[in-house]
Amino acid sequence: MGNLRSVRKALEKIGQESIITNNHDAIKQSDKIILPGVGAFKDAMTNLHKLGLVEILNQEVIEKKKPFLGICLGMQLIAKSSEEFGNTTGLGWIDAKIVKFPKSALKIPHIGWNEVNFINPTKLFNNIPNKKDFYFVHSYYFDTDEKYGIGRCNYGIDFVCAIQKENIFATQFHPEKSQTYGLEILKNFAKDDIC
Repeated sequence: MGNLRSVRKALEKIGQESIITNNHDAIKQSDKIILPGVGAFKDAMTNLHKLGLVEILNQEVIEKKKPFLGICLGMQLIAKSSEEFGNTTGLGWIDAKIVKFPKSALKIPHIGWNEVNFINPTKLFNNIPNKKDFYFVHSYYFDTDEKYGIGRCNYGIDFVCAIQKENIFATQFHPEKSQTYGLEILKNFAKDDIC
């Protein structure tokens, strides 16, 4: 849902071949999986179930340990649940809940550039200086402890905006819209030794 083509264009820019697909055989044959997304958590999970993608993603990412990158809604979908439009069960790969930003003087959704502070070492951020700005668009955030956190952001509250758990990587911000350093994240993910 959402930013598939912009992610594909960013991958083309760094010389990486990619396909947009929901074909199970193509997913099985892929070297890596990127799940981007913009939109509502509940609708996205409904689509993943309807297309039989929950099972194939679990097989490829959890069982076979294929490198995975979730972007924006794609990060949120790997949580256990979301409170957006009622409680909805997610993929459950990370012990987290998706919750709405608390009311404050700041506008919701959180749209625009914001500084990311690296909090744990990861190859995903190789060649990127700490505390650089990345582009965000979201109303809900990934509520979790920092066990798997690799990046933190502040928008009225501190929240984990990037995670890694073994072969699973995810960013709340959009690397494909974050110019030079966003493209560097995609380059790092594309490397053979990312995990």
